[in-house]
Amino acid sequence: MTSDLSLFAHRIPAMSEAAIDAVRHLESESIQEPQVPMRTQHQIHGGIYSRTVFIPAGHRITGALVKVPTTLVLQGRVVVFVGDQVVRFDGYHVLAASAGRKQIFVAETDTYLTMEFATNARTVEEAEREFTDEYDLLASHRDDLNAVLITGE
Repeated sequence: MTSDLSLFAHRIPAMSEAAIDAVRHLESESIQEPQVPMRTQHQIHGGIYSRTVFIPAGHRITGALVKVPTTLVLQGRVVVFVGDQVVRFDGYHVLAASAGRKQIFVAETDTYLTMEFATNARTVEEAEREFTDEYDLLASHRDDLNAVLITGE
């Protein structure tokens, strides 16, 4: 069932353990399928870490369990597992996203996702370890398609 976006008022809440387990179950099944290479753009500037991934139309990804609150920027038409709901986002959205979530994203059109959070990290590795304990599962570790900009400002 797809819920109306207005129910979430531009916020993605933390997920229950049961919802996170459901995402983990799907993830364990989908990891057996051929993986689409994912380009990840990383930027650390002004105390903000930004991480952008591109999901081609017709593909899905599962995200790492995020342990810090972030801002999530979506551009495209994408179906997102949000807690116990499935929500379709269409267009451009800036969302307050709580810690304690592990999302599934299914791109209906080419979609960009940018996650941002305040940090003192000086490297991508430090930032990744700050936002998740599942950093070894990140596409940026699987695929060598990373673009990195660290300004030092």
